[in-house]
Amino acid sequence: MNARMRYEEWLANPYFDEETKAELRSIDGDEAQIEDRFYRDLEFGTGGLRGVIGAGTNRMNVYTVRKATQGLANYIVKESGSSGRGGKDAVPPAVAIAYDSRHMSKEFADEAARCLAANGILAWVFPSLRPTPMLSFAVRELGCRAGIVVTASHNPSEYNGYKVYWEDGAQITAPRDQEIIREVNAITDYARVKTMEKAEAEKQGLYRPIGAGIDDRYMEELKKLVLEPDIVRAEAKKLKIVYTPLHGTGNLPVRRILKELGFTQVYVVKEQELPDGDFPTVPYPNPEDAKAFALALKLAKEVDADLVLATDPDADRLGIYAKDAATGEYMSFTGNMSGMLIMEYRLSRRRAQGRLPENGAVVTTIVSGKMSKAIAAAYGVKRIETLTGFKYIGEQIKFFELEHTFEYLFGYEESYGCLVGTYARDKDAVSAVMALCEAAAWYHYHGLTLCDQMRNLYRTYGYYREGLCTVTLKGQDGARKIKIIMENVRASVPEKIGGAKVTQFRDYRENLVLDCGTGVRTAAGLPESDVLYFEMEGGAWCCVRPSGTEPKIKFYIGVVGTDEDDAAEKLENMTAAVQKLAE
Repeated sequence: MNARMRYEEWLANPYFDEETKAELRSIDGDEAQIEDRFYRDLEFGTGGLRGVIGAGTNRMNVYTVRKATQGLANYIVKESGSSGRGGKDAVPPAVAIAYDSRHMSKEFADEAARCLAANGILAWVFPSLRPTPMLSFAVRELGCRAGIVVTASHNPSEYNGYKVYWEDGAQITAPRDQEIIREVNAITDYARVKTMEKAEAEKQGLYRPIGAGIDDRYMEELKKLVLEPDIVRAEAKKLKIVYTPLHGTGNLPVRRILKELGFTQVYVVKEQELPDGDFPTVPYPNPEDAKAFALALKLAKEVDADLVLATDPDADRLGIYAKDAATGEYMSFTGNMSGMLIMEYRLSRRRAQGRLPENGAVVTTIVSGKMSKAIAAAYGVKRIETLTGFKYIGEQIKFFELEHTFEYLFGYEESYGCLVGTYARDKDAVSAVMALCEAAAWYHYHGLTLCDQMRNLYRTYGYYREGLCTVTLKGQDGARKIKIIMENVRASVPEKIGGAKVTQFRDYRENLVLDCGTGVRTAAGLPESDVLYFEMEGGAWCCVRPSGTEPKIKFYIGVVGTDEDDAAEKLENMTAAVQKLAE
């Protein structure tokens, strides 16, 4: 069935509501729109759904959310061997649900809950918006089989999404992700998806609100992770912090944790304080984007703030600026930089306190900065790399616990996400705020700013610099072009990139590591993924991969310099060379 036939079928099918049909009638005659909305089903990928909100099979709407949830419900019922209707004393499997501030988030969460209830599965639903990491925490605290969070993270306002978590609190990984995908894809008739009225689901005890006790327990778990409480109490009131939730979920939990730790001089950007799915003050609600900090930096200069913090809409990513005492200007920190500040601080304090375990481990991803290698070596802890995506870091925590191998100390990824502690299994901007502000208080006590400490890290461990280039290619044609670029790079491994000799090539789709000097081939040892990686002489590297959540192909670059200027020059040259790979 082609796109036009699918379009006509939706218009004719009585299952779809009149509002949906009116939206579809409004594009009649626009074949490009019809093609984009119906050329495929919105893909339920290895983490869930993400797409533009609207009518059609390739859009986020109540029907695609119901279908995804029915597939998940079918998997849970098969996996648990019970639908929850076995008898009056039977305990049904449960799923926790959270949602963010985006358009339709609350509605999609409700649709998912009612579908689960119709399948005999208990839906625990947060009564108002919550950060993604709080969903991860709730799954574990409530003993749920799975979790759902309705969010599109930092995507533009026209997007929404749906991520699935398992009982360990981490996003689903192989082989479970593929098994759930098969269940979702097996549903070809939307009318066969189960649902029920909310009132009936509540009457049957299958639709329940998550109480405030979960919020309280989450905060208590975070505060247990503070390493220097006396220093924090003494210094917190001296630091001025500007914070923006970028119209998302972070406002209440971030302000609460800062208040409970004693940070009293917290200034919130009023224009961005309240939830708003339009994100009216930013073109892109992403703390990786400097434009997102415009209002926060303006306020910071007015109040002479020490720190400027921003969390993305679902509050799993943290971006920061810090005032440089040497220049009076605000210095931006990449996700790698802030990750290294937190990592080195926590390892140093734990060693000083005699609490650094012999089997300690830090976990990061293959596209994240490499300074962590030097820091891990200095503290004698294991450093483990995973594929891109924090779900793989969360998965490592599960492996550590099951196999009794390592004690998790810290995890981070370059895309502004980290996790301190094991209370959750996804990156958490709320705990990142806590950890970063603790470090700032500690260094302030010792007469240092975070800018001073970052320079100390460079001098101690090396002048590491990283960059990211993205090429956006939307729609069906864009998806084809991205595949062509990947195959072209895969087929012709360059001898040099930016003048630096390629010493090793990795193809994670083919489970291949090629030593370019000897020609020896070995296994990559990570799950299959369409990712290409190049190591170059002098510590340089680059990685190429399609985005899993956006119509983009991404090029990650890293270099090491002899000083800041040398590192900046090397990064500029390498970036220009890597961009040519997309031509």
